[in-house]
Amino acid sequence: MALALQALVWTLQSPQRAERLLALTGLSVEELRGGAGEPGMLAAILSFLEGHEADLVTCAENLGERPESLVAARRMLEGA
Repeated sequence: MALALQALVWTLQSPQRAERLLALTGLSVEELRGGAGEPGMLAAILSFLEGHEADLVTCAENLGERPESLVAARRMLEGA
C-alpha cells in the first residue's frame, strides 16, 4: 500500500497529470482525498498509470522501483 501511496503523491505533483487523472477516472478531488488510503482507490491510481506507459515508467523510476512492481501492487490491492 505504501508504494501505491507514493505513486499517488507522484501523480499529483504534476497539475497536468492530476487533471488527467480526475478526467479519466471521473473522480472528484473530494473523493480522491477521502479514499486515498482505500485499496480500491489506490488500485485505480495504479491502473491509471498503467494506462499511460510513459507515466508508469517515469513514476517507477522516480520511486526507485521497476514498473512491474507498480503493476504487482495494483494486483495485490485489487485482491485486498
